[in-house]
Amino acid sequence: MGMTMTQKILAKHSGCDFVSVGELLISQVDLILANDITGPPAIDEFNKIGKPVFDKNKIALVPDHFSPCKDIKSAEMCKHLRDFARQHEIKNYFEVGRMGIEHALLPDAGLIAPGEIIIGADSHTCTYGALNAMATGVGQTDVGAAMASGTTWFKVPKAIKVVLTGKKPRFVQGKDIILTIIGKIGVDGARYQSLEFCGAGIAELTMADRFTICNMAIEAGGKNGIFPVDEKTREFLQERGVTRPWTSVEPDSDAEYDRVLNIELDKLVPVVAYPHLPENTHPAAESNHIIIDQSVIGSCTNGRLEDLAQAAEVLKGQKIHPHVRCIIIPATQEIYKNAMALGYIDIFIDAGAAVSTPTCGPCLGGYMGILAHGERAISTTNRNFRGRMGHVDSEVYLASPYTAAASAVLGHIADPGEVLK
Repeated sequence: MGMTMTQKILAKHSGCDFVSVGELLISQVDLILANDITGPPAIDEFNKIGKPVFDKNKIALVPDHFSPCKDIKSAEMCKHLRDFARQHEIKNYFEVGRMGIEHALLPDAGLIAPGEIIIGADSHTCTYGALNAMATGVGQTDVGAAMASGTTWFKVPKAIKVVLTGKKPRFVQGKDIILTIIGKIGVDGARYQSLEFCGAGIAELTMADRFTICNMAIEAGGKNGIFPVDEKTREFLQERGVTRPWTSVEPDSDAEYDRVLNIELDKLVPVVAYPHLPENTHPAAESNHIIIDQSVIGSCTNGRLEDLAQAAEVLKGQKIHPHVRCIIIPATQEIYKNAMALGYIDIFIDAGAAVSTPTCGPCLGGYMGILAHGERAISTTNRNFRGRMGHVDSEVYLASPYTAAASAVLGHIADPGEVLK
């Protein structure tokens, strides 16, 4: 019996020739991530161990959730992170002005390569599977221990084989694909399983699509999501200066999967996830009865340059509906700068949108767009749980940048084709 992509990476990092589903392993890790919320408690656990960090070059600390600091408590948490980074000479510490949203920043900084294991005290660490890495979120105590040992434990997950075929329609993006998948299998449909993507349809996906899809593997309960390496992957790695040796993995022909899910891209349409679960998906074209108060375009899910390009395509020459607040958040400083050079920022401001410095901000109900009682937002973020973006009686609808921008123009949830004919 063969192994899946995830099994192969776990086997290599555990010193094994073969690993079986359900087996418990101690594995070496290539990168450990924490942010301004999860980092301080992880550091407290690390300090109890009384050892130095295992490798100051293999820890990444990114103050992005409540940063730039919104209040005294967030300032204290960021200082905790900053002091630790200075004390241990952490190379990959990203301060305000040089930082970005962690899951966009780390791949763009060349810190992720195929075949690696990345753990992070953030559930959306699974984003990096787009680069053929085994990446997953873990607890703060696990991160604290790993910063001292360079290892962590895993139970080898089962896998779901997701076969992508066909051509991607114009307005269908990675967000629509993953929301469709979650709509089919549910938020617990891949619980502690690996979503392993394959098929000719992968060639249709940009790297931004793949990052978005892997980012939301956790919203289906997945342990991780992972794509194979192709020319687009290699081009991205080259552009990002990844010159260290790496070895990609592909599944064996006789790898064992718990189930197979077939997704025909040409049959997909732009979708929206209604409150209060990402599985509650509906076609955007059938949702124009839903009036919105706010549109948020950004986050670790959809704040990349390609996402901003889609929003700019919709908003060029348009005006945000007078009853809608539109907030656009580039995911990193580099993305912000490139968007400026391409004229996107002018388009957004001329349309009446607010453009923010890179931050997670409203995604987790932090700041920069909190909802009041009864308000509705369409958002390119990843979760729409009750109270996620503000008041417990507000509502969040998840969608792609195309759909969120079109909705901002019309004042109600809209298919992108209603604005872009």
